[in-house]
Amino acid sequence: MMDLRPIIYIVGRILAVLAILMLAPALIDWRLDNGNASAFLQSAIIAGATGVTLSLATGNSLGQPLDARQAYLLTVLIWGFVPMVGALPLMIGAPHLGLTDAYFEAVSGITTTGASVITGLDTAPAGMNLWRGMLNWLGGLGIAFIAMIFLPVMRVGGMQFFRTEGFDTFGKVLPRATDIARQLLFVYAGLTLACVLVYAGLGMVPLDAVVNGFATIATGGFSSSDLSFAKYEGAPEYAGALFMFLGSLPYIRFVQLVNGSARPLLRDWQVQSYALWLGTAVLMVTIWRWVSHGGAFEPIFRATLFNLTSIMSSTGFFSQDFATWGGFMLVIAFAVGTIGACSGSSAAGLSVFRVQISMAALRQQIRLIARPSTVSVLRYEGRRVDRTVIDAVAVYVAGFILILGLMTVGMTLVGVDLESALFGVWTSLGNIGYGFGPMVQATGTFIDFPTPAKWIMILAMLLGRLGLLAILVIALPRFWRR
Repeated sequence: MMDLRPIIYIVGRILAVLAILMLAPALIDWRLDNGNASAFLQSAIIAGATGVTLSLATGNSLGQPLDARQAYLLTVLIWGFVPMVGALPLMIGAPHLGLTDAYFEAVSGITTTGASVITGLDTAPAGMNLWRGMLNWLGGLGIAFIAMIFLPVMRVGGMQFFRTEGFDTFGKVLPRATDIARQLLFVYAGLTLACVLVYAGLGMVPLDAVVNGFATIATGGFSSSDLSFAKYEGAPEYAGALFMFLGSLPYIRFVQLVNGSARPLLRDWQVQSYALWLGTAVLMVTIWRWVSHGGAFEPIFRATLFNLTSIMSSTGFFSQDFATWGGFMLVIAFAVGTIGACSGSSAAGLSVFRVQISMAALRQQIRLIARPSTVSVLRYEGRRVDRTVIDAVAVYVAGFILILGLMTVGMTLVGVDLESALFGVWTSLGNIGYGFGPMVQATGTFIDFPTPAKWIMILAMLLGRLGLLAILVIALPRFWRR
């Protein structure tokens, strides 16, 4: 039988850290005297007591290494259980959500999806908005960093944890997982600070700059305003597009850049294709809007650049109601959102890398059909791609499409119209955050979706964040057998 003590110990330590982090929004609400500070204090006590109890009860597991099965289970528990604690302040305090809505919001935050069920953000307590931004930031890479702090204590290198999240170090540029975590945290925090300062310099009020900065680098999409970036049209849109793009690049490339090597970033096929595909989509939609609707070119280009970057980077900010831009925009948005951004970042979707491998494999098969005697070897960045990698990518892409279809049908069966259902699953599975369809247009949120539909979206968000396979693996009976 699997030894659960090391897993419970790490989860307990993470909950204790979350309890400490809750003191930040509690302090802000206390200083503003808005009556919401007690909700965070109560939540911190519950989270802290639970975390310390779990850690003390399983402390005798120190020194025992984690195997692959334990690493998979740890990953699922972190991303499934942590939102339960993150939801506490949203239930105890403003906006006093029920269990389903609070867990939906917390899962959306921690998976960096950005889909929301909360309205009235502009008048909500500052601490609540800050907590939502913190959930995004922690979900981007922060939770992984916290786990990495304790994994060396368990005598495990930590690569299992990154592997179960689909994290790719692209050649393991650093020898130890603790070194990777330390330098990634430096890059992540540095990008976040730069983004917050730029937003503040461009006129955002401090709370908006911090929350939007957290969500931008985490590609999370939670804003402190119902208007999202429509509140800050102009230069902030260009800054937002830039930082969303940076936040959706492989973080290991930034580590290499900090260490003095820019070549891996500039020559990364994934980065090049990502920039090319995004640029092509922006250009096509900009020209189409300009020709078909007219108007000044710069505002059209700026809005298109910001919103398409937000979708492809799986962030979820918006600056205009671009569902009104027409069917061509929705088709392009659906395509780039499904592709997603780069592997090794906090972004989701299929990922550019998987799409590249799929396209290369398809071309290879076409060549073999035309010339069966040809010896064809699939290569990526000059390196031969092993057959197991191709098979894994094929399974992932097929699974993504199959789950998208099945969950869409499931949503329609519980009372959601087809358009809202399709884009609801799309935005959840791709951790995108955007909503389209009649059930979203009224409020711009998913609050009007029936409870069963919200739980389908919750499952889709978790599946998308964990790369589909982690949850499916632990659901197999053989996973629990030795």
